[in-house]
Amino acid sequence: MMNIPFSPPDIGEEEINEVVDTLKSGWITTGPKTKRFENQLTAYCMSDRTVCTDSCTSALEMTLRLLGIRKGDEVIVPAYTYTATASAVCHVGATPVMIDCAPHTIQIDYERLPYLINSRTKAVIPVDVGGVPCDYDKIYDAVMSRKNVFIPFGPLQEIFGRAVIIADAAHSLGAKRNLKKTGVLADFTAFSFHAVKNLTTGEGGAVTWIKHPDIDSDELYRQFMLLTLHGQTKDALSKVQLGSWEYDIAGPFYKCNMTDIMASIGIAQLRRFPAMLRRRRKLIEYYNRELSDQSVSVLQHYGDTFTSSGHLYLVKLMWQEEDYRNEIIRRLAENGVAANVHYKPLPMMTAYKRMGYDIQDFPNAYDMYKNEISLPLYSKMTDDEAQYVMETFKQVLED
Repeated sequence: MMNIPFSPPDIGEEEINEVVDTLKSGWITTGPKTKRFENQLTAYCMSDRTVCTDSCTSALEMTLRLLGIRKGDEVIVPAYTYTATASAVCHVGATPVMIDCAPHTIQIDYERLPYLINSRTKAVIPVDVGGVPCDYDKIYDAVMSRKNVFIPFGPLQEIFGRAVIIADAAHSLGAKRNLKKTGVLADFTAFSFHAVKNLTTGEGGAVTWIKHPDIDSDELYRQFMLLTLHGQTKDALSKVQLGSWEYDIAGPFYKCNMTDIMASIGIAQLRRFPAMLRRRRKLIEYYNRELSDQSVSVLQHYGDTFTSSGHLYLVKLMWQEEDYRNEIIRRLAENGVAANVHYKPLPMMTAYKRMGYDIQDFPNAYDMYKNEISLPLYSKMTDDEAQYVMETFKQVLED
């Protein structure tokens, strides 16, 4: 029997060497490698600027704070996502307004979206679940159709003049829609580099944004730096320059910066990233062939207008319920195959039930969840391991 983990990190000698180089340099906190990683991410995404943080959650929260989103405001988020999407909204005191999936899909109901946008709506945070980018054209159409009800607070909101679109692209670095990469599909885009993500820095995240003719991008970057490092007007690297010790505190802000140790892993990962994405695609295409005659439905990762990052392999066990799905996961585990569920909808979680959310108001999200199972998928998975996963899964389904 093989033991197949769900999603181990793909770390090799390049990452180890890059970290050793950082440790030997004497500079391990935010410094030259973090800045280099930011610049490389900007070039990769073809965006305007990038700020690295300690998590995707921080990237989302700092973006909301930068935009002046606060108590009394509303931010639309999917019901079908991980808590980080909504908790970032809660952190700034705003109210997450949940939107259901469209029928038979994990993506939000684009037709329903305009009806949720009102004068309190300051942002929409779509989520690229599994690595498949949302249809951002439809999201832009929705927010533009309700531009007339938008009431701005502060200069940035006045410049946008509509609800701001912030992509939760925790899963989708490297994905494309209409030949454009994630990072330039929304106004702002937040990435995750957690250990299970396609590109990892152990923990970590980033926010990148597209150029706006009326926004000074250098000033935007400076504001992000203040927010992520206590409001300190100089980072540690600047302070070590001769005679440059003195700094000011612009505000009692937050501490969520990336370190050079983390960034060094990301630099090495980004060099290998195209090959890692190709490997994921090969595995997904193999899984798809193997399951083509089974009573399952799989997430479509590749189409005429989009290319996924291949982050998760989501399978729906057609016409089944929660108990059956949970039994399949248990039996896979008995045979050495780790599986997961993405996601238990937020209205089913205690924290959000206490806020008044009820899963009965989100029937499509529940329908997606009740028989979904995520199978192991990672870039260093061997052909033999992939074959074992498929053989085991099909055997468990047949028994």
